[in-house]
Amino acid sequence: MNAEVRRLTDNYGFRPKTTTIVRTQTDQPNSQPTRNPHIRVAVAACFGTFLEWYDFLTFAALAVWFGPLFFPPENPTAALLASLATFGAGMIVRPLGAAIFGSLGDRIGRRKVFMITILLMGGATLAVGLLPTYAQAGLWAPMLLLILRLLQGLSAGGEIGGSAVYLTEHAPVRNRGLYTSVLQLMGPLGILASTLQIAFLQQTLSPEEFLSWGWRVPFWVSLILLIISLKARMALHETPIFHALQAKAALAKTPLRDCFRDRQTLSRMGILFLCVSAGGAVLFFSAQVYSGVFLKTVAGFGGAQSSLLVAIGTATLFPLTLLAGWLSDRIGRRKVVLSGLLLGALCIQPVFHGWLDTSTLNSNFDAALLMVLITLPLALVTGPQTALLAELFPARTRYSAAALPHNLSAGWIGGLLPFFITWINDATANPLAGLWYPTVLLSIAFIVGLKFLPETRGVDLSQ
Repeated sequence: MNAEVRRLTDNYGFRPKTTTIVRTQTDQPNSQPTRNPHIRVAVAACFGTFLEWYDFLTFAALAVWFGPLFFPPENPTAALLASLATFGAGMIVRPLGAAIFGSLGDRIGRRKVFMITILLMGGATLAVGLLPTYAQAGLWAPMLLLILRLLQGLSAGGEIGGSAVYLTEHAPVRNRGLYTSVLQLMGPLGILASTLQIAFLQQTLSPEEFLSWGWRVPFWVSLILLIISLKARMALHETPIFHALQAKAALAKTPLRDCFRDRQTLSRMGILFLCVSAGGAVLFFSAQVYSGVFLKTVAGFGGAQSSLLVAIGTATLFPLTLLAGWLSDRIGRRKVVLSGLLLGALCIQPVFHGWLDTSTLNSNFDAALLMVLITLPLALVTGPQTALLAELFPARTRYSAAALPHNLSAGWIGGLLPFFITWINDATANPLAGLWYPTVLLSIAFIVGLKFLPETRGVDLSQ
């Protein structure tokens, strides 16, 4: 089967017209790959992740506006809390989406589920921009908003694991870390696109215009992203690994149940949850989300300066993530991930303390260096992460095994991180006390990884 998988991998998912599996090396597929099959597969896999994060920050950034728009206006505080709770509901159901779509991906194919999740995500995001407000529809408005947010969360749960598996199963073995690291860039890119778009609308529209119709524009734009993603994905076919499993009649009938019955798979799901995915989620929300909040509300930086520093962190994340993926192909995934977890645990407190103690900052350059310092461990963990998601698990249950623990970490550990940090800060009246929370989580992730995380570079994904 290995020779067969290698032959099919060379095709990068572009299926021959015949469904007969040919094992000879001289025979060529009837349909020829495009000039840049790597790029085509990567675009198809990455756009869903981009759309997810675009939706994530758009909804979060507009939560203040959603309060009076979709909830009873008599109590503004209650309306805001209800809006934030609606946003959080999408994060909570992500693991359920991972369980449902992960199981389907192992039974009916990566590509089919790939199409379902992107349609569900894009359609729900577009529909938010078409919703009636509370003034127009009463209680139907918040109910419909909640339903759409739940659909977004369910689709995101299936999308992330599916993208990682699909991309990794097409990746060249020697450069798998570098090739798949591009998926991790879609999060910051989606956040950047959403932030810039909302800022532009708020600068060009009056507050009345933005409240009336301007807030809908980012959701309408998702239609363009959906069309691009669908066009890219419709040109691709099933992964060679899944084709090989079909040929051997080796597909799992109950993949999620099989994951929990297999001791090695279950233990690796625990490692992924507590170590790789948890570490990546904690570092992402610390460096890319909470840092901006901290700079504006605690450290006293101006809005423009805070945005600039976050943008610098995002810009440096792109080359650093690719570098980490490349490095994991050379020295191993384990070493790169563990170094990122350890560096993150050591850097969080000093970096945020440095921003708070503005007297120690000689210039904006010092503040920017601190942002780069907190971005580096994030890149070291997430660069090899996509490859690890697939390499840790057997082919028969890979989608289910990777998607569930990853989304549990992203939704329940990463997504709740800003809340717990803020709660601890308020409870202790210390703006730095809450930062011990991500520090402890990263320390636990490092210890778990040091003891249990295996090296997966170069493993045979067909097994």
